[in-house]
Amino acid sequence: MGDGDGWADCERGHRHWGRFGAAGLLAYHRDPAGQVWTLLQQRAWWGLGGGTWGMFGGALHSHEDAVTGALRETSEECTLDVGTVTVHGTSVEDHGGWFFTSVIGELPEMARVKAASMETRGARWVRAEDVTAHKLFEPFARSWPRLRDAMRRLVLVVDAANVVGARADHGWWKDRAGANARLRDDLKALDGGVTGVPDGLVPFDRCFPEVVLVVEGQARGVADEPVDGVRVVAAPGSGDDRIVELVTDPAPGTAHLVVTADRELRARCAAAGAGVTGPRWLLDRL
Repeated sequence: MGDGDGWADCERGHRHWGRFGAAGLLAYHRDPAGQVWTLLQQRAWWGLGGGTWGMFGGALHSHEDAVTGALRETSEECTLDVGTVTVHGTSVEDHGGWFFTSVIGELPEMARVKAASMETRGARWVRAEDVTAHKLFEPFARSWPRLRDAMRRLVLVVDAANVVGARADHGWWKDRAGANARLRDDLKALDGGVTGVPDGLVPFDRCFPEVVLVVEGQARGVADEPVDGVRVVAAPGSGDDRIVELVTDPAPGTAHLVVTADRELRARCAAAGAGVTGPRWLLDRL
Protein backbone atom coordinates (compact mmCIF):
# COMPACT_ATOMS: atom_id res chain seq x y z
CA MET A 1 0.00 0.00 0.00
CA GLY A 2 1.32 3.45 -0.92
CA ASP A 3 0.46 6.73 0.78
CA GLY A 4 -1.80 7.68 -2.14
CA ASP A 5 -4.19 4.77 -1.68
CA GLY A 6 -7.39 6.10 -0.22
CA TRP A 7 -10.44 8.20 -1.03
CA ALA A 8 -10.52 11.94 -1.66
CA ASP A 9 -13.37 14.40 -2.12
CA CYS A 10 -13.37 17.04 -4.83
CA GLU A 11 -14.98 20.48 -4.74
CA ARG A 12 -17.87 19.15 -6.81
CA GLY A 13 -18.90 16.83 -3.98
CA HIS A 14 -17.67 13.63 -5.64
CA ARG A 15 -15.47 10.96 -4.09
CA HIS A 16 -12.45 9.70 -6.02
CA TRP A 17 -9.83 7.01 -5.45
CA GLY A 18 -6.40 8.55 -4.89
CA ARG A 19 -5.54 10.89 -2.03
CA PHE A 20 -3.12 12.84 -4.27
CA GLY A 21 -4.97 12.39 -7.55
CA ALA A 22 -4.73 9.57 -10.04
CA ALA A 23 -3.27 8.82 -13.46
CA GLY A 24 -3.69 6.28 -16.23
CA LEU A 25 -1.76 5.18 -19.30
CA LEU A 26 -3.42 5.41 -22.70
CA ALA A 27 -1.01 3.12 -24.55
CA TYR A 28 -1.30 2.79 -28.31
CA HIS A 29 0.47 1.32 -31.33
CA ARG A 30 0.30 2.54 -34.92
CA ASP A 31 0.90 -0.33 -37.35
CA PRO A 32 2.62 -0.01 -40.77
CA ALA A 33 -0.76 0.51 -42.44
CA GLY A 34 -1.48 3.48 -40.17
CA GLN A 35 -4.07 1.65 -38.05
CA VAL A 36 -4.10 2.80 -34.43
CA TRP A 37 -4.52 0.10 -31.76
CA THR A 38 -5.31 0.98 -28.15
CA LEU A 39 -4.45 -1.18 -25.14
CA LEU A 40 -7.45 -1.54 -22.84
CA GLN A 41 -7.82 -3.05 -19.39
CA GLN A 42 -10.89 -4.95 -18.29
CA ARG A 43 -11.48 -4.19 -14.64
CA ALA A 44 -11.98 -6.98 -12.13
CA TRP A 45 -15.59 -7.83 -11.33
CA TRP A 46 -15.22 -7.05 -7.61
CA GLY A 47 -13.98 -3.47 -8.05
CA LEU A 48 -15.43 -0.12 -9.05
CA GLY A 49 -16.79 -0.42 -12.59
CA GLY A 50 -16.31 -4.17 -12.51
CA GLY A 51 -16.15 -5.81 -15.94
CA THR A 52 -15.84 -2.51 -17.83
CA TRP A 53 -12.94 -1.46 -20.06
CA GLY A 54 -10.59 1.49 -19.77
CA MET A 55 -7.00 2.53 -19.14
CA PHE A 56 -4.54 0.92 -16.78
CA GLY A 57 -3.87 3.28 -13.89
CA GLY A 58 -4.66 4.25 -10.33
CA ALA A 59 -3.81 6.43 -7.37
CA LEU A 60 -0.72 8.63 -7.32
CA HIS A 61 1.58 8.65 -4.32
CA SER A 62 2.73 11.91 -2.74
CA HIS A 63 6.24 11.72 -4.23
CA GLU A 64 5.17 10.85 -7.79
CA ASP A 65 4.53 12.87 -10.92
CA ALA A 66 1.70 11.71 -13.14
CA VAL A 67 3.89 9.95 -15.71
CA THR A 68 5.79 7.98 -13.07
CA GLY A 69 2.57 7.01 -11.33
CA ALA A 70 0.75 5.94 -14.49
CA LEU A 71 3.65 3.74 -15.59
CA ARG A 72 4.02 2.23 -12.11
CA GLU A 73 0.32 1.42 -11.86
CA THR A 74 0.36 -0.14 -15.33
CA SER A 75 3.35 -2.34 -14.47
CA GLU A 76 1.58 -3.50 -11.30
CA GLU A 77 -1.64 -4.35 -13.10
CA CYS A 78 -0.38 -6.07 -16.26
CA THR A 79 2.67 -7.66 -17.89
CA LEU A 80 3.39 -4.78 -20.28
CA ASP A 81 7.05 -3.73 -20.26
CA VAL A 82 6.53 -0.03 -19.55
CA GLY A 83 10.17 0.61 -20.44
CA THR A 84 9.12 0.30 -24.08
CA VAL A 85 6.57 3.14 -23.81
CA THR A 86 7.44 6.48 -25.41
CA VAL A 87 5.40 9.11 -23.61
CA HIS A 88 4.18 11.87 -25.94
CA GLY A 89 2.04 13.95 -23.62
CA THR A 90 -0.41 14.29 -20.76
CA SER A 91 -3.99 15.52 -20.55
CA VAL A 92 -5.35 16.66 -17.17
CA GLU A 93 -8.95 16.57 -15.95
CA ASP A 94 -9.59 18.97 -13.05
CA HIS A 95 -12.48 17.81 -10.92
CA GLY A 96 -12.15 20.75 -8.55
CA GLY A 97 -9.03 20.21 -6.46
CA TRP A 98 -8.69 16.57 -7.50
CA PHE A 99 -6.94 15.70 -10.77
CA PHE A 100 -6.85 12.73 -13.11
CA THR A 101 -4.03 12.75 -15.65
CA SER A 102 -4.15 10.69 -18.83
CA VAL A 103 -0.64 9.81 -19.99
CA ILE A 104 -0.50 9.16 -23.74
CA GLY A 105 2.29 6.81 -24.76
CA GLU A 106 3.24 4.90 -27.91
CA LEU A 107 4.51 1.33 -28.17
CA PRO A 108 6.72 -0.02 -30.98
CA GLU A 109 4.71 -3.24 -31.23
CA MET A 110 1.56 -4.90 -29.95
CA ALA A 111 3.16 -7.13 -27.36
CA ARG A 112 1.00 -9.77 -25.70
CA VAL A 113 -0.29 -8.35 -22.42
CA LYS A 114 -1.82 -10.33 -19.57
CA ALA A 115 -3.26 -9.52 -16.18
CA ALA A 116 -0.75 -9.21 -13.32
CA SER A 117 -2.96 -8.31 -10.36
CA MET A 118 -6.39 -8.95 -8.90
CA GLU A 119 -7.48 -5.53 -10.20
CA THR A 120 -7.27 -6.71 -13.83
CA ARG A 121 -9.56 -9.27 -15.39
CA GLY A 122 -8.03 -9.01 -18.84
CA ALA A 123 -6.17 -6.89 -21.39
CA ARG A 124 -6.90 -6.41 -25.07
CA TRP A 125 -5.58 -4.51 -28.10
CA VAL A 126 -8.53 -2.74 -29.72
CA ARG A 127 -8.70 -0.71 -32.92
CA ALA A 128 -9.27 2.92 -31.99
CA GLU A 129 -12.53 3.08 -33.94
CA ASP A 130 -13.84 0.00 -32.06
CA VAL A 131 -13.19 1.27 -28.52
CA THR A 132 -16.76 2.49 -28.04
CA ALA A 133 -18.09 -0.94 -29.00
CA HIS A 134 -16.91 -2.12 -25.58
CA LYS A 135 -18.66 -1.45 -22.28
CA LEU A 136 -16.41 1.34 -21.01
CA PHE A 137 -15.57 2.44 -17.49
CA GLU A 138 -17.71 5.57 -17.08
CA PRO A 139 -14.87 8.09 -16.47
CA PHE A 140 -12.95 6.70 -19.44
CA ALA A 141 -16.06 6.85 -21.63
CA ARG A 142 -16.42 10.56 -20.82
CA SER A 143 -12.79 11.32 -21.69
CA TRP A 144 -12.49 9.11 -24.78
CA PRO A 145 -13.89 11.67 -27.30
CA ARG A 146 -11.01 13.96 -26.29
CA LEU A 147 -8.33 11.28 -25.97
CA ARG A 148 -8.97 9.53 -29.27
CA ASP A 149 -7.44 12.54 -31.06
CA ALA A 150 -4.44 12.66 -28.70
CA MET A 151 -2.65 9.56 -29.95
CA ARG A 152 0.06 11.41 -31.85
CA ARG A 153 3.52 12.83 -31.32
CA LEU A 154 5.26 16.16 -31.73
CA VAL A 155 8.69 16.63 -33.32
CA LEU A 156 10.34 19.91 -32.33
CA VAL A 157 12.75 21.03 -35.07
CA VAL A 158 15.17 23.74 -33.94
CA ASP A 159 16.91 26.02 -36.44
CA ALA A 160 20.21 26.16 -34.55
CA ALA A 161 21.79 29.00 -36.55
CA ASN A 162 18.78 31.24 -35.96
CA VAL A 163 18.18 30.37 -32.31
CA VAL A 164 21.86 30.73 -31.36
CA GLY A 165 21.79 34.27 -32.72
CA ALA A 166 18.77 35.06 -30.52
CA ARG A 167 20.38 33.82 -27.30
CA ALA A 168 22.40 35.79 -24.78
CA ASP A 169 25.46 33.76 -25.79
CA HIS A 170 28.20 36.34 -26.13
CA GLY A 171 30.78 35.66 -28.80
CA TRP A 172 28.71 33.06 -30.66
CA TRP A 173 29.82 34.53 -34.00
CA LYS A 174 33.44 33.74 -33.09
CA ASP A 175 32.74 30.16 -32.00
CA ARG A 176 29.66 28.92 -33.81
CA ALA A 177 30.38 25.25 -33.04
CA GLY A 178 30.69 25.98 -29.32
CA ALA A 179 27.49 28.03 -29.27
CA ASN A 180 25.62 25.27 -31.10
CA ALA A 181 26.98 22.66 -28.66
CA ARG A 182 25.79 24.74 -25.70
CA LEU A 183 22.33 25.00 -27.24
CA ARG A 184 22.30 21.23 -27.85
CA ASP A 185 23.15 20.60 -24.19
CA ASP A 186 20.56 23.09 -22.93
CA LEU A 187 17.84 21.38 -24.96
CA LYS A 188 18.08 18.49 -22.49
CA ALA A 189 15.93 20.66 -20.22
CA LEU A 190 12.96 19.71 -22.44
CA ASP A 191 13.09 16.16 -21.06
CA GLY A 192 10.65 17.36 -18.43
CA GLY A 193 8.15 18.33 -21.10
CA VAL A 194 6.87 21.62 -22.46
CA THR A 195 3.60 23.48 -22.12
CA GLY A 196 1.86 25.97 -24.37
CA VAL A 197 2.50 24.29 -27.73
CA PRO A 198 1.18 26.80 -30.29
CA ASP A 199 -1.30 26.32 -33.11
CA GLY A 200 -3.09 23.46 -31.35
CA LEU A 201 -0.68 21.00 -32.95
CA VAL A 202 -1.15 18.45 -30.17
CA PRO A 203 -3.95 18.32 -27.57
CA PHE A 204 -1.67 17.97 -24.54
CA ASP A 205 -1.41 20.01 -21.36
CA ARG A 206 2.23 18.93 -21.23
CA CYS A 207 4.04 17.62 -24.29
CA PHE A 208 7.18 15.47 -24.46
CA PRO A 209 8.45 16.12 -27.99
CA GLU A 210 11.20 14.47 -29.97
CA VAL A 211 13.82 17.22 -30.23
CA VAL A 212 15.78 17.67 -33.48
CA LEU A 213 18.54 20.29 -33.71
CA VAL A 214 19.58 21.17 -37.26
CA VAL A 215 23.15 22.52 -37.55
CA GLU A 216 25.02 23.82 -40.57
CA GLY A 217 28.36 25.23 -41.72
CA GLN A 218 31.08 25.43 -39.08
CA ALA A 219 28.77 23.81 -36.51
CA ARG A 220 28.28 20.52 -38.38
CA GLY A 221 30.75 18.75 -36.09
CA VAL A 222 28.28 19.11 -33.20
CA ALA A 223 26.39 16.18 -34.73
CA ASP A 224 29.39 13.95 -34.00
CA GLU A 225 28.86 14.33 -30.24
CA PRO A 226 25.39 12.89 -29.53
CA VAL A 227 23.43 13.80 -26.40
CA ASP A 228 20.61 11.64 -25.05
CA GLY A 229 17.24 13.14 -25.84
CA VAL A 230 18.43 15.42 -28.64
CA ARG A 231 18.90 14.30 -32.25
CA VAL A 232 21.40 16.51 -34.04
CA VAL A 233 21.13 16.66 -37.83
CA ALA A 234 24.02 18.12 -39.81
CA ALA A 235 22.78 19.83 -42.98
CA PRO A 236 25.08 19.04 -45.91
CA GLY A 237 24.26 22.42 -47.40
CA SER A 238 21.60 24.93 -46.41
CA GLY A 239 20.14 24.38 -42.96
CA ASP A 240 16.86 25.87 -44.15
CA ASP A 241 16.58 23.36 -46.98
CA ARG A 242 17.28 20.45 -44.58
CA ILE A 243 14.60 21.66 -42.18
CA VAL A 244 12.01 21.85 -44.96
CA GLU A 245 12.94 18.30 -46.00
CA LEU A 246 12.45 17.06 -42.44
CA VAL A 247 8.93 18.49 -42.08
CA THR A 248 7.63 17.58 -45.54
CA ASP A 249 5.35 14.53 -45.82
CA PRO A 250 5.31 13.64 -42.09
CA ALA A 251 4.54 10.11 -40.96
CA PRO A 252 0.94 9.45 -39.85
CA GLY A 253 0.30 10.72 -36.36
CA THR A 254 3.28 13.10 -36.43
CA ALA A 255 3.19 16.89 -36.14
CA HIS A 256 6.20 19.19 -36.55
CA LEU A 257 6.90 22.48 -34.82
CA VAL A 258 9.80 24.50 -36.26
CA VAL A 259 11.58 27.03 -34.08
CA THR A 260 12.95 29.90 -36.16
CA ALA A 261 12.53 33.64 -36.68
CA ASP A 262 13.55 33.48 -40.34
CA ARG A 263 10.53 34.73 -42.30
CA GLU A 264 11.26 32.83 -45.48
CA LEU A 265 11.85 29.56 -43.63
CA ARG A 266 8.71 30.04 -41.58
CA ALA A 267 6.67 30.48 -44.78
CA ARG A 268 8.22 27.38 -46.37
CA CYS A 269 7.56 25.25 -43.28
CA ALA A 270 3.98 26.46 -42.98
CA ALA A 271 3.42 25.61 -46.63
CA ALA A 272 4.66 22.07 -45.86
CA GLY A 273 2.06 21.79 -43.08
CA ALA A 274 4.32 22.34 -40.08
CA GLY A 275 3.68 24.66 -37.17
CA VAL A 276 6.14 27.49 -36.59
CA THR A 277 7.16 29.52 -33.58
CA GLY A 278 9.92 31.96 -32.70
CA PRO A 279 13.06 31.46 -30.60
CA ARG A 280 11.55 33.29 -27.62
CA TRP A 281 9.00 30.50 -27.15
CA LEU A 282 11.81 27.95 -26.89
CA LEU A 283 14.17 30.08 -24.80
CA ASP A 284 11.42 30.73 -22.25
CA ARG A 285 11.22 26.94 -21.77
CA LEU A 286 14.95 26.48 -21.33
